[in-house]
Amino acid sequence: MSDPFKKLVSTLEGRFSGIASQAVSGLPAELGTITEAGLKLDSFKYEIPDYGLAEWLVKLHLPAFSLAGTLTVSGSSAQEARFDLPETEIDEVKVDWQAGVRPGDRVLAIPVNDGNHAVVVCKVVGADG
Repeated sequence: MSDPFKKLVSTLEGRFSGIASQAVSGLPAELGTITEAGLKLDSFKYEIPDYGLAEWLVKLHLPAFSLAGTLTVSGSSAQEARFDLPETEIDEVKVDWQAGVRPGDRVLAIPVNDGNHAVVVCKVVGADG
């Protein structure tokens, strides 16, 4: 007579192995195109009209730099001026890349809710920008 616990252990090991490999492999990101009506994933024949856009908050690192220009003070004439700014870091800068996404743009998206919805994580451009 076979041991029912061996079969149970074997089944659980198989399922945990599948779950672990899926977690290690990451999310199934896909390429797609922004359209007038929504998002068209390369692997899905229908457009997704209601898709999400990732929001990125970053820490901005600025090197020391100088700005030169004209300084105009109320009631006086314009003067040449130079401002020397030190290296600085700015926390929680919102990157509004969404404002630049237009129909025809290629994007990287992650399908969610069994493919019924998708979240666009970034715009994809060629090496020359």
